[in-house]
Amino acid sequence: MAELAALIRERGPCVVLTGAGVSTESGIPDFRSPDGIWARFDPLEYGSIQAFRADPDKVWSFYAPRFSMLTEAEPNDAHLALADLERRGFVRAVVTQNIDLLHERAGSREVVEVHGSIRTSTCSGCSATYPLADVLERLRQDGAPRCTSCDAVLKPDVVFFGELLPREPIDRAFELAGEAKLILVVGSTLEVQPVAGLPLETLSAGGALAIVNRGPTALDALATLKLDGSAGKILAAVADDLARTS
Repeated sequence: MAELAALIRERGPCVVLTGAGVSTESGIPDFRSPDGIWARFDPLEYGSIQAFRADPDKVWSFYAPRFSMLTEAEPNDAHLALADLERRGFVRAVVTQNIDLLHERAGSREVVEVHGSIRTSTCSGCSATYPLADVLERLRQDGAPRCTSCDAVLKPDVVFFGELLPREPIDRAFELAGEAKLILVVGSTLEVQPVAGLPLETLSAGGALAIVNRGPTALDALATLKLDGSAGKILAAVADDLARTS
């Protein structure tokens, strides 16, 4: 942890890439671990755009309890440490694959959501946008939430399998990665493209890679430093180290 603090001090401000593993300590299950969500549910049946178009009520029956869980979750020590490091100039931006809004709620200001978020849902008919509070209210009724204007089903503004990533966030993420002298990956196995390519963008530009994750990742061999353990404990200790020495 002292080595990671020294690396951030030397090469910061860093760009941080976070995945599901940064939110598991807030009680949010991940997707790809042996006990993750996709081990119990077929992603093509519940998480694809084709499934949503074919049977939106079935897909919303999967998402409804998860929306409630995400809104009730609280930022953990990892989210809070990253927000603190940003305030003190050690983090330039957080690029996240998560849709849970926990970085924003923890106080991070420069957050790039490459897979969308639960913040809004959009009508599949007239493209009207509904905030999360309205969607949660509609989910208390039976079936999929519907537009009050045209009665079409709302689609959560998260990226489903089979959809392209939103252009502006992913372009911004690659721009940040290419400019970073250090990219810090937290809670991602770096398996999902194109986001998994962000560290390679940093490395090809002469920057360094550090990883905090439980278990191996696809780019461990290229990392200057790899820490295996709790993201909350590690990042809180790193933030304390940098606070003492800055």
